[in-house]
Amino acid sequence: MAAFEPKNPDYRTAAATLFAAQPAMNTLGISLTKLAPGEAELAMSHSPAFTQQNGFIHAGIVTAALDNACGVAAFTLMPREADILTVEFKTNLLAPARGSRFIFRAEVVKPGRTLTFCEAKAFAERDGAATLIATMTGTLMALLPRTPGAAAA
Repeated sequence: MAAFEPKNPDYRTAAATLFAAQPAMNTLGISLTKLAPGEAELAMSHSPAFTQQNGFIHAGIVTAALDNACGVAAFTLMPREADILTVEFKTNLLAPARGSRFIFRAEVVKPGRTLTFCEAKAFAERDGAATLIATMTGTLMALLPRTPGAAAA
């Protein structure tokens, strides 16, 4: 992966604050475990409350965590005044989400002024082994403040 230079020198605090401001991640017990320019890692312990009928973690939960990992990774490269919003993603479910702990790793592939493209992987940890269970590609948009007098879209 290419080394990226964050536009916000205080990107760590900004990204941690962004993550902490999301009640959904707290509800799911997902935590931010690693952060670097253009990279983020989240983790979640297994909870029966988030399983589907076969006892696997529901695909919607996995997708939400992957989307969030992409968002945090992209946000680390955005200017201080930016906010972020996902505009597109695609998830591939590769194996049942069965494990005691889940890791969601995302990295920026191509940052842009407005749009940033990311890739992410989800792993299930079980019996001392990690299994790749899902991948995601996502496009995230920097929400920048409008300048006074700018035309509304």
